Formats: sequence, structure tokens, C-alpha cells
Amino acid sequence: MKRSRFSEEQIIAVLKEQEAGVATADICRKYGVSSATFYKWKAKYGGLEVSDARRLKALEDENAKLKKLLAEQMLDNAMVSGSRHRFERPRERT
Repeated sequence: MKRSRFSEEQIIAVLKEQEAGVATADICRKYGVSSATFYKWKAKYGGLEVSDARRLKALEDENAKLKKLLAEQMLDNAMVSGSRHRFERPRERT
């Protein structure tokens, strides 16, 4: 995934500048971003403070780690159950 040129703090500062009354087109031109990028930022970071953005980033990182751990555990479980079925003897009927 491509890393942003702007930190969360910088993005929030840009959004606050727009909230203060500067035209969106002027802000996009000043910072060299497209209007689509600006509105993505606004959807994600609109109304957040810097501390909230840091907390959001920490939660996203933690969520990614947990998803990776879950995927690895599910893969391990699938491998164990697959090998168990392969080596079991068929039960005899009585």
C-alpha cells in the first residue's frame, strides 16, 4: 500500500483550513492534491482532532495484526484437520 505524503496531523490541519472558510479548490491547488483525495480525507478524518486520528491509526494497526493472527490460526486448524482425516483408519462396523 502506498504511503501518504501527508501525516494525519497535516491532513487534519488542511481540513481545518477548509472549515475556516478557504475554498476547497484553493486548498487542493495549494497542497497539490486532487479534490477526490481531499473529500476522501474529509470522509475519514472530518471532525477528528489529532489525538483522535492517532487513536484511529493505532486501532487500525491492531485490527490488521489481529486479522493476520486469525488467518494464520485458521490455516493451522485447516492443516491439522486435513492431516488428521488423511491418517485415520476407517472404523469397523459391529
